[in-house]
Amino acid sequence: MHIGIDARLVFYNKAGIGQYIIHLTKAISKLQSIHERFTILQSRKDKFRILENSNFARVSLWTPSHNWFEKFALRFETMTLGLDLLHSPDFIPPLWRNFKSVITVHDLSFMLYPKFMTKESARYYGQIDQAVRSTDHIIAVSEATKEDLTKLLGVPEQKISVIYEGVNPIYQPTDKREAIAAIQKKWQIEPGFIFFISTLEPRKNIPALLKSYKYLRDKYKIKEPLVLAGKQGWFFEEVERTLQELKLENEAIFLGRVSDSDVKYLYNTAGMLVYPSFYEGFGLPPLEAMQCGTPVIASKIKVMPEVVGDAALLIDPHDHEDLASAIYRLLNDEQLCQDLIHKGTQQASKFSWEKAACETIDVYRKVGS
Repeated sequence: MHIGIDARLVFYNKAGIGQYIIHLTKAISKLQSIHERFTILQSRKDKFRILENSNFARVSLWTPSHNWFEKFALRFETMTLGLDLLHSPDFIPPLWRNFKSVITVHDLSFMLYPKFMTKESARYYGQIDQAVRSTDHIIAVSEATKEDLTKLLGVPEQKISVIYEGVNPIYQPTDKREAIAAIQKKWQIEPGFIFFISTLEPRKNIPALLKSYKYLRDKYKIKEPLVLAGKQGWFFEEVERTLQELKLENEAIFLGRVSDSDVKYLYNTAGMLVYPSFYEGFGLPPLEAMQCGTPVIASKIKVMPEVVGDAALLIDPHDHEDLASAIYRLLNDEQLCQDLIHKGTQQASKFSWEKAACETIDVYRKVGS
């Protein structure tokens, strides 16, 4: 079987779905049981080669990612490749294709929280109805996302396979002195800080985190810094407005996008990861933190029990005082921290890209047979 993997998005965004594409593709290439032939479809502008593997050819495409005409243009760029199946990890498959289709749906936040979307993004993600109808099979990254697909879009359950994401193996416990020296040299940050990492966009609930931090500084005089990493997403103006209203411009530390190696050091020196998102299709940062031995606070939302099990403190994302209480507990209860670290390490070990790759190959074979 000749399988294509649409990796065009990696050029535009190496975070999020871009990371999913990179890690899944690399994990598939390392499987011993592979006898299929693969073609990785990348943007013609992308100089980054995801794989150097004789069984994984690269084809450069002109069609840009997240464009209104891509489902039509992709038809003409892919029809002569001799594919038996195309996996679209960003969920938009070509229309009127001459091969089977598998798509991955990561979440349906654009349907559940349309107020968090720009008009341009809403138009793009509005293609989901057509995509789930036209594809041959859907990979959902959680049971929660599968449930959303069946309830919101009427997708039959038998058309969906749940395959959990893995955790980047770079995120591991590391020498504390090395990690502390690295963050102090780069950012002059002391260890034990309150940490958040993700794209800074509305559904990540940053204003509530800032309000919780302000509450703790005012009521309990905490000194631990609040450190936020990740690129600015849409509607970042609300975060800036909240910072000014709370007079936290000089108290909260925004690092912007950081490298994987720096994130590893940040996880290893943080006192906790706080992840108060309103909605997730999966939610990798809590697992990454757990794999590094960092205690986690996360939102009490539908998907989180699948991801963190009982290895995190779960809070109401709509109640910033509930979040503040959880942060205060971790700052002052060493035994609780150690319990969460122990449970978190065990929980993170249940997820791997190798496992995701094996299950994805099974889907390819089932659909392509």
